[in-house]
Amino acid sequence: MEPIWRKSWPPHVPDNVNPDGVGNLVNLIEQAFAEYADKPAYHNQGRSLDFAEMNTLSRDFAAFLQAQVGLGKGERIALMCPNILPFPAAMYGHMRAGLVQVNVNPLYTARELRHQLNDAGVETIVIIESALTTLESILDEVSIRTVVVVGQRDLLADAGDVALPHLSGCEVYAFREALAAGREIGLKQVDLDGNDLMFLQYTGGTTGVAKGAMLSHRNVLTNLLAFTAFLGEDIFGPGEKIVITATPLYHILGLVVNCLSFLYKGGLNVLIHNPRDMEGFVEELGRWPFTVITGVNTLFNGLLHTPGFEQLDFSSLRLAIGGGTPIQEAISNHWHGITGSHIKEGYGLSETGGVTQTPLYVEGFRSTIGLPFPSLEVSLRDEEGNEVGINEPGEICFRGTTVMRGYWGREDLNDSIFTSDGFFRTGDIATVEKDGFFHIVDRKKDMILVSGFNVYPIEVEEVGMAAPGVFECACIGVADERTGEAVKLFVVPKQGADASVDTIREYCRANLAAYKVPRYVEFIDALPKSAVGKILRKNLRD
Repeated sequence: MEPIWRKSWPPHVPDNVNPDGVGNLVNLIEQAFAEYADKPAYHNQGRSLDFAEMNTLSRDFAAFLQAQVGLGKGERIALMCPNILPFPAAMYGHMRAGLVQVNVNPLYTARELRHQLNDAGVETIVIIESALTTLESILDEVSIRTVVVVGQRDLLADAGDVALPHLSGCEVYAFREALAAGREIGLKQVDLDGNDLMFLQYTGGTTGVAKGAMLSHRNVLTNLLAFTAFLGEDIFGPGEKIVITATPLYHILGLVVNCLSFLYKGGLNVLIHNPRDMEGFVEELGRWPFTVITGVNTLFNGLLHTPGFEQLDFSSLRLAIGGGTPIQEAISNHWHGITGSHIKEGYGLSETGGVTQTPLYVEGFRSTIGLPFPSLEVSLRDEEGNEVGINEPGEICFRGTTVMRGYWGREDLNDSIFTSDGFFRTGDIATVEKDGFFHIVDRKKDMILVSGFNVYPIEVEEVGMAAPGVFECACIGVADERTGEAVKLFVVPKQGADASVDTIREYCRANLAAYKVPRYVEFIDALPKSAVGKILRKNLRD
């Protein structure tokens, strides 16, 4: 596909970025540690760590892993931690030791954790103390030999001792103990290049067994260089650069867009370790002249409905990035009414990192994932693999150095996940306008077929969100003898609102074609969501 989107790029955006000029992520982080040594890099729970402190902590942890644990280049290490200060300190230690980091959701069940550890072949894990019970329950079924336990308040001034459990067959260390041991040991430099693996980024598993996307140093470097080049001086120029990081660092959005990109440019990540505590979240926001915030649709909606949010000072806010799920117009309009700016949507995957972004110059709400980044080829293809035209729906496919090399241990899948000419198939249906702006229509698997007509849940949900008394909603297809499938809408009503099935269906009839109107409306207390706030339609179908 011709890169028609380039004509809509801001003038500063280059056609390509050069990850080989940096070489590997260790070079990038060590340069940042030196260049911004006395600037704050990460903040959480009342304490900031500057770049120099992060340099020391990560060096000490890397030395511990090399000398005391005996880990060598290319070995996998799991990091199962929320957004607290030990996460980046440990991650940069893993980088400097030449290891491959396996990012793990700290809220995983025993079944999910067992699969991921076994699939990745992990023998060492850095784990938050609250998840130890889960690990203990599966120790006989995994190959873990070394456990580093992180306390919730580690690296804070009032950090207490962490109670270390006895885990049969394992060496167990406290994170602070590991840092102290590494402080006395010399760090051995590891020879790394762009092709070396850095992350196994596991997919959410909502479409089947979770798989580890193999992301190399070059993949991640390309991604963050392209992202920062796309936004340019407006976001990453001189002056304050404070990003609110409620998106989990183990998720690709929080990892690359927040954690790594802002470190690279000398910014400050304010880590929100419990975004479900909305009142505490809003209180923390009030302490910072933040310039960027990232999140999913449900997070922005939650903030908008939390008392005190509308009274915050948004004079420093330059960009709110929505990812993971489509941003709904009603929520963006509400956000604009309070903050003065609309949410700018982007798009990415575990397998690709972030690949598109709505530029800052777009005014008002625009239902788009924006424009592709530099160093990226994009193709929209039909079921037969042919490229489709302007405004025609097709599966969005990507090719470039930001795209993973494949799934860990699943070489059998490469024929199906890549086209014959090397494009990664996302499974998402999109259209592109003549100015190069892309729109996600829906996931292939989520499309509903009503009497032969395609119904995309995103469109129904967009309308449903604007219906009277609706706080949140999600749409699925259910079996129907007459039409094959029928549309069902799950609705969480606003507190105190007089919402009814009739008023919601009446609103939908006024704004949707008849075959798209929900046949069924069901009120529920809460929608099932992933750790990053994605609505899990699979759970609703089940």
